[in-house]
Amino acid sequence: MPGLYDYQVGRHIIVELNPTFYGVIQCAMRLADTDNLEKLKEAFPREWADLQARYNAPGGLLEGESE
Repeated sequence: MPGLYDYQVGRHIIVELNPTFYGVIQCAMRLADTDNLEKLKEAFPREWADLQARYNAPGGLLEGESE
């Protein structure tokens, strides 16, 4: 169950990093346990596919992309 520390971590991430929504979703996928990962994959299948493709690509770059 989340608590004060989790709230503070979430607040820090938003204030310091200013992440995108889908960046946060991919981060959650990386941190999720098995059950929660399945839920995230079901809710965000395109983001899961993107994460998998980039995870296995050098530097996270897909074909035709540059930094």
